[in-house]
Parts: sequence; C-alpha cells; structure tokens
Amino acid sequence: MFFIMSKSSFRDWYRKTIGKLIPEYGILSLMACFLVNISIYWGTQLIMKGKYHYDFTSKLDNKIPFIKEWVIIYLVCYVFWIVNYILICHEGKEKWFRFFFAEILAKFICGIIFVILPTTNIRPLVAGNDIFSWLMRFVYYIDTPSNLFPSIHCLVSWFCFIGIRTSKKVPFWYKVFSCIFAILVFLSTQFTKQHYLIDIAGGILIAELSYYIACHTQIYIGIKKVFLWANDKLFGASTYYE
Repeated sequence: MFFIMSKSSFRDWYRKTIGKLIPEYGILSLMACFLVNISIYWGTQLIMKGKYHYDFTSKLDNKIPFIKEWVIIYLVCYVFWIVNYILICHEGKEKWFRFFFAEILAKFICGIIFVILPTTNIRPLVAGNDIFSWLMRFVYYIDTPSNLFPSIHCLVSWFCFIGIRTSKKVPFWYKVFSCIFAILVFLSTQFTKQHYLIDIAGGILIAELSYYIACHTQIYIGIKKVFLWANDKLFGASTYYE
C-alpha cells in the first residue's frame, strides 16, 4: 500500500511541476534521447580512438571561410533542440513515439557509420581574446575532430523541423523559424569548420529516412510498449495522458 501511495504522490508532484512542461508519457523517452546521443557519439570515439580517420575535405569546403562568430548559432542550437523536442512530445503518444523511434534509429545508423567510416578534418588556429575566439577554442577543446559524417548537429536540427512541420498545434511562424534556424545551424557547422558540406547532406538524409520508416511501418510499437511499461512502473498504471 505504501508503494502504491508513493507512486500516487510522485505522480501528483510531477503533474504540478515538470508535468506542466513534459507529458508523463514522454519524460523517460526524452531522457533516453539524450543518453543514446551521448553514448553513441562519445562511445564510438572511444572505440575508434587511434584508428585511421578519413578526411573528406573538398576544394569547395576549402573555399568556405572560417567565421568564428557563427559559434553562437552552433551552441545556441542546443536550446533549440530542447524546446522543439518538448513541443514534439506534446503532439500525442502515437506521433511522439514514432518520432522517438526515428530519432533512436537515426542515432544507431550514425553510430554504425562512425565505426565503419571514421572521419576527421584539420581545424584552423583560432587567434584573439574576444568572446567568439574563446568560445570557438572551447568547442574545439571539448569536441575532437571526429565523427564528422554524418553531422549529428545537422541531423538533430532537421529532426526539430521534421517533428513539427505537419503539426496542427504549432503556429506556422514557428515552423518557418524552425526550418530557417535549422539551416542556420547547417551554415554554422561550415563556418566554424566543424564539418564538411557532405556531412549536412548525410544528416538530413538519415533523419528523413528514419522518420519515413517510423511513419510507414509499425516497428515503433515495440519501443513504445517498453517505455509505456516503464512509465506505468514510475507513475502507476495508465496514468499517462495525451
């Protein structure tokens, strides 16, 4: 009885606090998005450490100037990701879990590519003591030049647009903003010399392919059942809502 009451108390607390922002059915899967992302991105770097990495820098890539001020867009996009993923979560269980399956599928595809085709590039030296130079050196320090193709930055930013582009809940102006901001993120990966041009195409293609699979098959149902079961254990049976 105490355990049941504890669940009930936790559920009530959640609905009065975090639940106003994130539906019960979405909290665990949202956390999983983050955990899968860092596990695959950093995990594959550890696996491939010391292995030969390919440099796909093209002549066209070399013509793109290094503009350190674009590091702002490169970093602000993390806030963009959080906001849009929460918005997508509010689209309802069915759409959210299709999207969630697509997101996880895309990350696993990226992980396979990171191992089969490890990539790198040569970054420019960043001079200056201004805020943009400091932020650029910080990005280079925490993010080694590896796992470039496909670009996770581009993939996730495009997912932020994919997930709301047909929404009836999100206003049209924000859909337009999301598309434009995703494109700005693409540009930021180039001007900060974090990625090649081909990395953008790879990120978009994998995001679209994964979402198509999620929307045109029933594969996502398995992962949906697992997370709704976990939600039942956390909040109590059948407590999630649309």
